[in-house]
Amino acid sequence: MNVMLSADQLWRMIRREAESAVARDPVFGAALSSAILDHPDFAHALAHQIGARLGKSSADRGRFAQIVRDVFVASPDLIDAASCDLQSIAVHDPATTALLPPLLNFKGYVALQAWRVSNWLWRERRSDLALLLQSLSSDQLQVSIHPSASIGTSVFLDHATGIIIGAFAVIGDEVTILQNVTIGRKHSEPDRAPKIGRGVYLSAGSTVIGGVSIGDFAKIGAGAVVEHDVPPGCTAVGVPARLTNCPEPMMPA
Repeated sequence: MNVMLSADQLWRMIRREAESAVARDPVFGAALSSAILDHPDFAHALAHQIGARLGKSSADRGRFAQIVRDVFVASPDLIDAASCDLQSIAVHDPATTALLPPLLNFKGYVALQAWRVSNWLWRERRSDLALLLQSLSSDQLQVSIHPSASIGTSVFLDHATGIIIGAFAVIGDEVTILQNVTIGRKHSEPDRAPKIGRGVYLSAGSTVIGGVSIGDFAKIGAGAVVEHDVPPGCTAVGVPARLTNCPEPMMPA
């Protein structure tokens, strides 16, 4: 899937996958009706997924799904971003090439879309509701992204347990973040947050802290603690992190 589909094209593919799944396994197919086949479009199905994941009761699930639907109507670009994120999973995750499994089962995908809604609410100065969605995502999905953060598209939260992205962090397009990653500010520099460039790969357990810049297509190794800038294309490993595998002109003499 090298060319991004529109949200409508994506929805048609998801429905075909769901119909095939129903034909293969009628027992599983019963769950697909409420999750996919009963909905008129991708926006409604995604709102249902977010409500189902965040709500603790039937009433809560319906209420949150309605909030999400209202936000999608007000800001259709969020659906385009959600479409890019879902397609990016099919491209980058070797465990799946289909669209239906990550939509139904990948909590990192749902958490990212819940953040997109909370970010829109934050920018509309509905901060209390935005922070409520962040709290619910943290409780229910183990992903806490502050509504004031900025995140691009085609982003993949893989495994998505223990991910913390703090206030005012900036994350570019095509970034992959694994489990137990922390991106946040220092107490001594509360006005400076990390900036993560395009195509960056943040391995499990890594920490990026303070007003640092991670260059495009850099890699942060598992468990690394990064407190200084990482140039584009470099890999940072260790505690404290040191640079390795940089493009040749950047390597020290």
